[in-house]
Amino acid sequence: MRIQLSDHFTYKRLLQFVLSPILMMVCTSLYSIVDGFFVSNYVGKTPFAAVNLVMPVCMALGTIGTMIGTGGSAIVSQALGEGKRERANCYFSMMVYFAIIVSLVLSTIGFIFARPISILLGAEGELLENCILYSRLLYFALTPFVLQNIFQSFFVTAEKPSLSLKISVVAGLTNVVLDFLFIAVFRWGIAGAAIATGIGQLVGGVIPVFYFIRKNDSLLCLVKTKFEKRVLLKTMGNGSSEMVTNLSTSLVNILYNFQLMKLAGENGVAAYGIIMYVNFVFMAIFFGYAIGSAPVVGYHYGAANHKELKSLFQKSIVLMSGAGIILTILAEVLTVPLVTIFASYDIELFQMTCHGFRLYAAAFLVMGLNVWGSSFFTALGNGVVSAIISFLRTLVFQIIVVTILPIFWGIDGIWAAIGVAEVLALIVTIIFFGCNGKKYHYM
Repeated sequence: MRIQLSDHFTYKRLLQFVLSPILMMVCTSLYSIVDGFFVSNYVGKTPFAAVNLVMPVCMALGTIGTMIGTGGSAIVSQALGEGKRERANCYFSMMVYFAIIVSLVLSTIGFIFARPISILLGAEGELLENCILYSRLLYFALTPFVLQNIFQSFFVTAEKPSLSLKISVVAGLTNVVLDFLFIAVFRWGIAGAAIATGIGQLVGGVIPVFYFIRKNDSLLCLVKTKFEKRVLLKTMGNGSSEMVTNLSTSLVNILYNFQLMKLAGENGVAAYGIIMYVNFVFMAIFFGYAIGSAPVVGYHYGAANHKELKSLFQKSIVLMSGAGIILTILAEVLTVPLVTIFASYDIELFQMTCHGFRLYAAAFLVMGLNVWGSSFFTALGNGVVSAIISFLRTLVFQIIVVTILPIFWGIDGIWAAIGVAEVLALIVTIIFFGCNGKKYHYM
């Protein structure tokens, strides 16, 4: 049975609706994980470190898609809730066309400056050449990567989350199969990893364009539109929090790598990369729920259905709290088998990663509440509050703790920094929940 945005959402119906976005985000997270697995086990530790060193930069450039997707879907879903479907399609189309233009510009800039960027990250010698090769190949696929990020949000708004999941599965499987062929069979090394990822992103970004450009049975389609500066600025402002989250994560990952290069060299960078791979999957669950629930919140807020909005708020608090407890326990229990996938060939790297991940995993306990909290305010159209939560959580607090804690605890301070930052962010999130409850009628 098709679930509509206008429905009343019980726990069961809400979980059914967000399941596809969650699985979709997990599939998307497999891109870098699969690259890391094959590069680590078939190419070597130095190329593996190169992937982890430049990946945050490539991901940072792709945040334009996250910003437009999340910020735009809130605006479009509110228009749908107000019964203005034609206007919603015009907004949707303008956002997609704008993203294509901007991503092409960013792709060109990234390709040209690949070498100086890699040098700034601390790469030299063989590590530097691997960084340049891998990043330049990924820049070619930046536009479809941006589109994939956009459509992950808009498929949910169009009431087609299951279709988005199917496309993500096809894209993910394409990446896995090609990684095996290009790296394990053809022995193309780190270049094979980048090409496989790029083709997978091409599948995930281009297929939705063909779907929406034709007549379909969803709520959205690509149409002729005009540039509306006000709507675009609102989209960017509203989605800035999610962009800040992803961009800050990339910047902080660069800082983590810089600190680890000083304290533990390539082993430290490789260990952090492995921890991030597991983190990608766990975070995908939180982000998937946020993406899946946001259009529902936006719709009922636009329709002034305060009772349903209050119900969604309460249910989301319960679900995110429960997910945090479960994922933290799983992370601690499965540390050894998860790390073994990437570092079984090097005992020193294996031990460092296991120890670091056990300290890092405590952050999952509250991370989901912060991720969803920021997304919740985006769905309500309050990009300022959402951006503040994201900015403090993913940038300010993490920069402070990852700079200070290693002075006292050494490398353990780096592994524990994320947990301290998340607790500080949770305090801020709770304060904003309390201050805005009556304004938006969710409390």
